[in-house]
Amino acid sequence: MTGPRLADPAAAGGTFITFEGGEGAGKSTQIARLAATLRARSGRPVCVTREPGGSPRAEEIRAALLDGVAKPYGPFAEALLFSAARIDHLDRLIRPALRRGETVLCDRFIDSTRAYQGAAGGLGPGIVDALERVVVGPTRPDLTLILDLAPESGLARAAGRGARTGQGADRFEAEALDFHVRLRESFLAIAGAEPDRCAVIDASRDPDAVEAAVRAAVASRLPALLPDRPAGAGRSGDAA
Repeated sequence: MTGPRLADPAAAGGTFITFEGGEGAGKSTQIARLAATLRARSGRPVCVTREPGGSPRAEEIRAALLDGVAKPYGPFAEALLFSAARIDHLDRLIRPALRRGETVLCDRFIDSTRAYQGAAGGLGPGIVDALERVVVGPTRPDLTLILDLAPESGLARAAGRGARTGQGADRFEAEALDFHVRLRESFLAIAGAEPDRCAVIDASRDPDAVEAAVRAAVASRLPALLPDRPAGAGRSGDAA
C-alpha cells in the first residue's frame, strides 16, 4: 500500500503520464497517438519514453531482462534490476524533462513492477513498496492509463507482432496464461485502490476508439493539457 503523494521538486510544472497493461494491450500505439495530439494542442514539449529502458544504461538492463537473464534468480533479482534501470531513467531523463516543464509519457512504470514481480511473480508487497519508496520517492505519475485487455487477446496480438517482426516471445510474453491472468487482476486492483490517479481504458476496441477514450481521460483528468483549441490558435474575431 502506498502512502500519500509528496510534492516533487523535480516536477516544476511538468506532467507525468504513464501507460500500463498486459502484453499486447497497445500501449506503444496509444502513446504515439497521444504524443502527437499533445504536441499539436498543448503547446509544450512531449517526452516519450519506456521502462525498462529510456536511458542508455537502462536500455542495456532492459535487453538483459527481456532475454531472461535474471529469471533463474527469482522475482527479487528481477525487481532489483528493474530498480537499477529505473534509477538511471529517472535521474537522466524523466526528472530533467519534468523540471523543464515537459509532458512525459512513459510506457510502463511502478505499476508494472507491482504487477509483474509482485502480484504475478510472487514478490511480497512489503519488498515492492520498500523498493518503490527508495527508488521513486516523490516522482509519481499525475495520471496512469491502464489499458485493459483479456490476456488471451493480448497474447495473440503479441504473437502476431512477433511473427511480423521475426522476433520470438520475450521473457514475459512466454509466461503461462495463468501468469497473465494474475497480471490483469493486479492492474485492475491497482486502479481500484488508486482511482484518483488511474483510469482504466477498454483496449479490446479498435485503435481509434481506444485513442478517443485515452483523449477523454486526459481531458477530464488533466484539462490544461488538452485545451479546446490548439495552443496559439487565434480567437474568433482576432485581428489578422
